[in-house]
Amino acid sequence: MSTLRAVLWDMDGTLLDSEKVWDVSLEQFATMLGGVLSADAREAMVGTNMAKSMDVFYADLGITGRDSDADAQWLDDLTGDLFAEGLIWRPGARELLIAVRRAGLRTALVTATSRPLVEQALQTMGAAHFDAVVCGGETADKPDPAPYRQALSQLRMDAHEALVIEDSPTGVAAGVAAGCTVLAVPCAARLPEQPGVFLFESLSGLTVEDLRTVHREGQR
Repeated sequence: MSTLRAVLWDMDGTLLDSEKVWDVSLEQFATMLGGVLSADAREAMVGTNMAKSMDVFYADLGITGRDSDADAQWLDDLTGDLFAEGLIWRPGARELLIAVRRAGLRTALVTATSRPLVEQALQTMGAAHFDAVVCGGETADKPDPAPYRQALSQLRMDAHEALVIEDSPTGVAAGVAAGCTVLAVPCAARLPEQPGVFLFESLSGLTVEDLRTVHREGQR
């Protein structure tokens, strides 16, 4: 049975309560185009890369013929402005991240968000908390396992030595496909129960020993 040596963190909805920021950006964009984004479409966008999100957005609003790259950049720019106004941690996330670092475990940030926005978010989270950072567009995106495999490679760790912490169906699928045990805390999207995934209501009150226990259970 392997010992836990690394924790791989998702960002939006896991460490930061930034899905609400994306809600604002997407609502403003939909309004600008004369539509309203449905709740189902918004949920389907959680944890996906920008290209997939734009596809869902256009389909939901019945829009065709727009420049998706330009629209994605507009959304990134607006979201960056909102990030600059301040970001809020998810309950228990900051305390657990600090505890993980104090315990000497390696860490990686693995997100579908673009690097410029991640660099901005790291001003809140603290870049020193992470030994590796993998951003959207730098590999095949979640639910492909490539982002987590890239993080493991940068950490020089094997999948069985790591625990993934996620909040979205795409992120959970990526972690499982990468061969990691996954601890999942739903935020803006529902998560079904599935083998190898340990569902928690919140990170509040969780300790490093709790993470070690989940990892041991996942490796059985």
